[in-house]
Amino acid sequence: MHTPVRTPTRHRTARVRRFAALGAVLTLVGVVLTACGNTGPRDLLASIRSGNVVLGTKFDQPGLGLQNPGGAITGFDATVSTYVVNRLADQMGVPHPSITWKETPSAQRETFIRNGEVDTIAATYSITKNRMKDVDFAGPYFVTYQGLLVRDDDKNLNSLADLRGKKLCSVAGSTPAQNVKNLLPDVQLQEYDSYSSCVEALRRDKVDAMTTDEVILAGYANRWPGEFRLVPMTYPSDVCVKKAWKTAGTPFSTEYYGIGMAKEFPEAVQQVNDALTAMLEVPAGQRYSPWEQSLRDQLGDQTVDEMIARADAPDSHYVFTPTPGDLSFLDAASTPCPEGAK
Repeated sequence: MHTPVRTPTRHRTARVRRFAALGAVLTLVGVVLTACGNTGPRDLLASIRSGNVVLGTKFDQPGLGLQNPGGAITGFDATVSTYVVNRLADQMGVPHPSITWKETPSAQRETFIRNGEVDTIAATYSITKNRMKDVDFAGPYFVTYQGLLVRDDDKNLNSLADLRGKKLCSVAGSTPAQNVKNLLPDVQLQEYDSYSSCVEALRRDKVDAMTTDEVILAGYANRWPGEFRLVPMTYPSDVCVKKAWKTAGTPFSTEYYGIGMAKEFPEAVQQVNDALTAMLEVPAGQRYSPWEQSLRDQLGDQTVDEMIARADAPDSHYVFTPTPGDLSFLDAASTPCPEGAK
């Protein structure tokens, strides 16, 4: 019996087939990895041109970013994001992109931007120097202040000073709540895992008030009309706080919301600022700008009217209309405490 002898040609053919099979597998793996997500920051302008954007927001904040039972996302933050990408698409002369919404918890926002999981994040995202080490911000598109949410029938809580001896709810680890505790040591601070849990505790009389940014509180108040009211938080008297002098009537804290974006694409940041500026302009024949109309739709006319009246009051410490692109507040110097002040 004659045994066939393998020739060098047959060896080469077998190797080619094996390499081809390996190449097909590697190609498939590459496709799968690409489909799973980006490994670097996303360029919003490139995403709009491609026809698909991924926008981050909150899914659990009424009036700001809320996922409805059918899956749709509503709220002021979501409206601002949608307006921006659609306006930029119009300027580029391309169709409005398809939007994929991604829930962005506070602790993961910078990571989502750096890893390219989102193009932008508008999610009650306060602009701070520390955050700007990792991401850029367009905006601010909203200025808000720390406030209290109380039951509407509770007429004993009308100022920060009225919190003495009361039960105050906020999210565990919340800086605003801890600030109140430092100023008013006899406040009974109750820490929950979410603001929605605080709202439920307030509805059931388990706590007397909850605190966070006013616009977040306004969203909850608007969701349950007649049940709650907002109480501004201002310093009741002149006081020294962390070596800064706070005068009576000064807001307890001021937050500037921005749209978080990757630092690698400054042109995109500038164009988003331009779109936000356009959103603040009142179109011919309209009573309100798209920005203010969205606020009214989400928070109610009464809340917005009160914000405007407060900002327009003589010697007001409050602002209603933001200035996109103006980040000078980051370098604003605080007033030193007078010698001997407490």
